[in-house]
Amino acid sequence: MKELVKDITSRDINFADWYTDIVKASDLVDYSSIKGSMIIRPYGYAIWENIVNILDKEFKNVGTLNVQMPMFIPESLLNVEKDHVKGFAPEVAWVTHGGSEELEERLCIRPTSEVLFCDHFKKIVKSYRDLPLIYNQWCTIVRWEKTTRPFLRSREILWQEGHTMHATEKEALDETIKMLKIYENFQRDYLALPVIVGKKTDKEKFAGADVTYTIEAMMYDGVALQNGTSHYFGQGFAKAFNIEFLNKENKLENPYQTSWGVSTRMIGAIIMTHSDDHGLVLPPKIAPIKVNLIPIGNNENVINKINEIKDLLEHENITCNINNSDKTPGYKFADAEVKGYPIRLELGNRDFKNELVTLVRRDTLEKIDVTFDNIVNTIKELLEDIQNNLYNKALTRRNSMIYTASDYAEFKDIAQSKPGFIKVNWCGNVACEDKIKDETGLKSRCIIEDEQTDGNCVCCGKLGKHKIYFGKQY
Repeated sequence: MKELVKDITSRDINFADWYTDIVKASDLVDYSSIKGSMIIRPYGYAIWENIVNILDKEFKNVGTLNVQMPMFIPESLLNVEKDHVKGFAPEVAWVTHGGSEELEERLCIRPTSEVLFCDHFKKIVKSYRDLPLIYNQWCTIVRWEKTTRPFLRSREILWQEGHTMHATEKEALDETIKMLKIYENFQRDYLALPVIVGKKTDKEKFAGADVTYTIEAMMYDGVALQNGTSHYFGQGFAKAFNIEFLNKENKLENPYQTSWGVSTRMIGAIIMTHSDDHGLVLPPKIAPIKVNLIPIGNNENVINKINEIKDLLEHENITCNINNSDKTPGYKFADAEVKGYPIRLELGNRDFKNELVTLVRRDTLEKIDVTFDNIVNTIKELLEDIQNNLYNKALTRRNSMIYTASDYAEFKDIAQSKPGFIKVNWCGNVACEDKIKDETGLKSRCIIEDEQTDGNCVCCGKLGKHKIYFGKQY
């Protein structure tokens, strides 16, 4: 039974190696011949498909329309908004030749699509009657990362990016917060991830944005993962691209713009928050296979009953599969644990005669004997309980690794000795933000807007203006 997990490094010994071992052992990804690019295997892609299907429905419920923009951006177009291009320049990949001919102008492979949308919006926005425009695309982007890791940082990334235009500042600000809330609810309700939502500092906000709001998740090892962002651009891009419309007073005005996005990084967050040394652990609401059915032996009655149970579960829209391989029962049990199926169901000849099945929940590995007539109801209850337990377990661990510091000596002591986030008062000065990063390795995660400061800046001792979290990041 241990043969599948013997090569999984303990997460408490080497978290980075453990993570890599999990994604490989559970068959989520494979490495490609292109450094920094991953092959997402069918099981890994099925998780992404579930994420796409759920979020796409949520987006459309609030009036979002899907579009598809080109992959290539002319260099002259990328350079229109200077702050934006400066932020992405180190990660841009360029196309210089088409076939054997050198291109007259280099083409950037999109790292993000703000300039493409602006170029399009300029052509179609003429009147306030054309607004709002609430577009989204599911696509691939390229960022030439120096250090890569499956799902967390790749050179080629699957994601979605929403881009919207509005007639008023209020509409755009409301859109920014609305989409942020959709992300927050999704990660809590489906991914079982407790997240902290706040505003990025000016130093850490998206290149070209007036305001960036962020979803910050804490991984099992106490390191932060930025798990989604929503940006308010104001009129900056619209002015740079000369996008104008006639408002209700018949005067020309620049529209207000937003952008928001999440990526396959969320799969990395699921792995690093919920999984263990036995393998992957998936929240039931996002798991492609919710129940793994394992017949023990080749008894015809057992096989028939397993197929009957599968039909019953599928009738209730509970996804499941049957392990009919000729592997040993122990191998099948270990395989179910490595793959992270929320529930595995075991049935052998003796159990069949007693009209019982054994259910094993992946989150606790607890075994439960259930009668034939109560299988479906029990599985429904277990799936809900597993979902809630994973969230509560993650929340408890996260909260246990959030600290407060009243002065810089205390801050540095916590930073050196304890993993997690440190919540402090901050004066708002970038010099203090830089000093903390340079001396402790901790970066600002987000400003908490609905909390008042209750003391002086943890770094310089001057009057605090914000409550803010600092932490290490992936």
